[in-house]
Amino acid sequence: MAWTLTKRVWFLLIAAGVAIVGLLYAGSRRPPTPVTVVRVIRADLDSSITSNGKVEPVMPYSLRAKYDGFVDRVLAMEGQAVNAGQLLVVLNSSDEQAQLDQARAQLASEEEDLRAAKAGGHPDQVARLADDLRSAEAQRNLLQQKQEALVKLAAQNAATREEVESNRAELERASAQADQAQKAKQEFEHQVTLDRDRVALLVDRSRAQIADLQDKVNSARVTAPINGTLYSLPIHAGDFVHVGDLLAEVADLTRVRVRAYIDEPELGKLQPNQEVEVTWDALPDRAWKGSTELIPRQVVAHGARSVGEVLCSISNEKMELIPNTTVDVRIRLSERSNVLVIPRGAVQIVNSHRYVYLVQRNRLHRQEISVGLTNDTHLEVLSGVQEGDSLALLGGAPLEENTRVRVENPK
Repeated sequence: MAWTLTKRVWFLLIAAGVAIVGLLYAGSRRPPTPVTVVRVIRADLDSSITSNGKVEPVMPYSLRAKYDGFVDRVLAMEGQAVNAGQLLVVLNSSDEQAQLDQARAQLASEEEDLRAAKAGGHPDQVARLADDLRSAEAQRNLLQQKQEALVKLAAQNAATREEVESNRAELERASAQADQAQKAKQEFEHQVTLDRDRVALLVDRSRAQIADLQDKVNSARVTAPINGTLYSLPIHAGDFVHVGDLLAEVADLTRVRVRAYIDEPELGKLQPNQEVEVTWDALPDRAWKGSTELIPRQVVAHGARSVGEVLCSISNEKMELIPNTTVDVRIRLSERSNVLVIPRGAVQIVNSHRYVYLVQRNRLHRQEISVGLTNDTHLEVLSGVQEGDSLALLGGAPLEENTRVRVENPK
């Protein structure tokens, strides 16, 4: 019976061995994994940042209404080249001109009053007060002399007491009239001093008002401030505009700037004078060159993104880029020549280590690499592979060490 048990054990062991061999054989006959292959090549590689941005004039001139009124005439068209001093728009200024004429007449009257005040008052008033004072003083002096003579005569019984008292009464009235004339003259002089300061303030106010009205009247004729392009003209004849409304915008568009919106993680790579290339969907066969100017010092919200606004100076000699349009921006960070280059799609990243799968004799061999310069599509390999090596692209079936592969669409 023990012998029978032993035979059964051996039979089971042999059967298991046969099954294992069969599975290994079947596994070795599995169809190879299809992979796409790329080769390690030498090429020039540059690193860049791509984003979107907005075109802006470098030094725009915004012409705005300085008073409420109607647009009489529009003498230019949006997009046309203009010369400095060229008339663009005419506003109705009849009300402002009427106010200006009235203010000038009022100023003339106030200036006459000021000249009189500085001279001590109007001549006729000054003369009248002076005459009144001289007459009162002369009458008082005359009566004073008469009073003295009557007093002496009365002492010699040559004049009566009634004559002396009557003259004294007249003298007192004459003295009161002289004092009143003197006081009137002093009050007049004091009032002239006050009027001089008050009228001087009125003159200053009127002159400021006239300057403001004259500026408004002058602004009715809207002219181009520089030689450039009239890139915005939002008004038409007959429109009513309010103070501050935009009438026209003019700028030299041969040089523009682009406000590029760069995501926060990329800001540390930026420096002034880095090469910039701008493209615009409206002109897909054109590209504009420039350089970075101002690097942002803060991050702002731009939709759902946190960005820094980088100002880039762009050459626009043919004036094809239009202000306020949205463009694509590419900022070149650095460039390497004749280096080993592979596509990002061939690199596997595991715990900060980078690996590729070499294709050798239709089998995969996992190889760690070190990299240098990178961009959105390719990276520079510093070690781990050589020029001409074949690498499997990731993205299909999972790749493993020593896997048999079948090359499809080799590159």
